[in-house]
Amino acid sequence: MKADSAVVRDALGVGVAVGLSGFAFGVTAAGAGLDVLQICALSLLVFTGASQFALVGALAAGGNPFTAAAGAFFLGTRNAFYGLRLSQLLAVRRVVRPLAAHWVIDETTAVALAQPTRRAARIGFTVTGLTLYVLWNLTTLLGALGAEAIGDTNAWGLDAAGPAVFLALLAPMLRTTTDRVVAGIAAVLGLGLLPVLPAGVPVLVAALAAPAVLWWQGRTAGKRKGAGR
Repeated sequence: MKADSAVVRDALGVGVAVGLSGFAFGVTAAGAGLDVLQICALSLLVFTGASQFALVGALAAGGNPFTAAAGAFFLGTRNAFYGLRLSQLLAVRRVVRPLAAHWVIDETTAVALAQPTRRAARIGFTVTGLTLYVLWNLTTLLGALGAEAIGDTNAWGLDAAGPAVFLALLAPMLRTTTDRVVAGIAAVLGLGLLPVLPAGVPVLVAALAAPAVLWWQGRTAGKRKGAGR
């Protein structure tokens, strides 16, 4: 019971801390020209903060809606890979898989993978997902409704809140040299191409970092095998 209480406490901490940043998304999305219904629908149905911020950021910069959506989509595909790992770890019943899949995001994955047992992982995933989903959507609504009172989001720097949270969660997961190389190349591509490519496109190009590094590693390993014969 003590162990379960500790998991719940940690999961609640993550859920509350990240859930409150939904306010920043609501304000930023309103500043990008979306109405309250559109903003709330994004948080309810998409529910992956980094992709949501990428979408509204691209729209705010004048990007093509299709390009912005494509960039957000590819950024969100990481959740599919999280799902592959969590499906084995959590082993949830088929009937609840659709709901569980909707909660497969950076925060729930991080909390679940940090647990020593399947029971603890399930508790951590569920508490984090429920807390974060409720708070994120509630604060999104509050941010959208209060956007006019906030004024210029760029002046407050609220548009950087989502990406900052995402990076804070991502950093501890970069444990291998390959992870760091991929992250570094993706950051260079994404930031370096911002001034020269339409909004949303740099995210798509940055996504090529992972396959490029894996291809290079495979080629290098092949050469080493050939030299060793």
